[in-house]
Amino acid sequence: QAQLWESGGGLVQAGESLRLSCTTSGLTFDRRAMGWFRQAPGKEREGVACINRYGVRTYYKDSVKGRFTITRDNAKGTLYLQMNDLKPEDTAMYYCAAEIVAIDGCLASSNNPWGQGTQVTVSA
Repeated sequence: QAQLWESGGGLVQAGESLRLSCTTSGLTFDRRAMGWFRQAPGKEREGVACINRYGVRTYYKDSVKGRFTITRDNAKGTLYLQMNDLKPEDTAMYYCAAEIVAIDGCLASSNNPWGQGTQVTVSA
C-alpha cells in the first residue's frame, strides 16, 4: 500500500521561504506524476503545483506562479516544493499526491493515499 510523508512546514513571516519535501513508499516513484496540494481551514483542497514523471513538465496555480517551484529527485524518490515570498494566504496544510489524473490544472485522483500533511503558517 502506497504511503506519502510530507515535511518541511513551519511558521514564517510574510516574505520568507520554506522548502517542503515528500517521500513515498509502496509505489514506483519515477513512474508517477506528482503534485503538491493544500487545504486551508474551511476551504477545499486545491492543487498548487504538479510535475510529470520526468520533471520537465510542470503546472502551477496562478497565485503561486513565480514564487513556488516544484522539483523532484527520482534517484532519491523525493518531491520538493520551494516556496519563496510566502504570503499569509499561503497558510494551509500541504500534502503531496502520487495519483495525478491531470498535470494541467493539477488534479488528483480520489484514490490518492493522502498523508498527514505538513502545516505552513505565514504571519503578516
